[in-house]
Amino acid sequence: MAKVNKDAIVRGLSGSIGDLVFRQMPDGSTRVSRKPDFSHRVFSQEQKNHQSRFQQAAAYAREAAKTQPIYAELARGTAKSAYNVALSDWFHPPVIHSIEQKGGVIRVEANDNVLVTKVWIKVMDEDGKVLEEGEAGQANAERWEYRSSTEGSIEVTAQDLAGNQTKAVL
Repeated sequence: MAKVNKDAIVRGLSGSIGDLVFRQMPDGSTRVSRKPDFSHRVFSQEQKNHQSRFQQAAAYAREAAKTQPIYAELARGTAKSAYNVALSDWFHPPVIHSIEQKGGVIRVEANDNVLVTKVWIKVMDEDGKVLEEGEAGQANAERWEYRSSTEGSIEVTAQDLAGNQTKAVL
């Protein structure tokens, strides 16, 4: 790989010409290298799955960066763009830290790298039959509360802006 510092002919040049690739580096220099040969590359199934997931994430991020103002707000003042924040959100589901039932109130602590949009509560009997279910209300940034009139096992589902869901059972 050749490094060109102050040549007027290639200064600012980027892209490829024939078999050569020109790259602009952060220090202002231009790097010249041969075009890589990927003709014999074989991807594993795991790599193909990841590429597919990344394509889905990129499609989500392109749209969400334009339509969801929270992504631009979180990117403001950082080196990230709204697209980068939306892409990251797609890959990171919410985390449920705790579930507590006291005096007819179910409290859930949950957070996400961007925003938890909904927490859904199900109260079930020992056979798994749903006795009661509904959406919890947000008490503060990470705490959600649901008033329950029944006792039983509790299943909590937290959802983020990208549609990722996490389930936990108490």
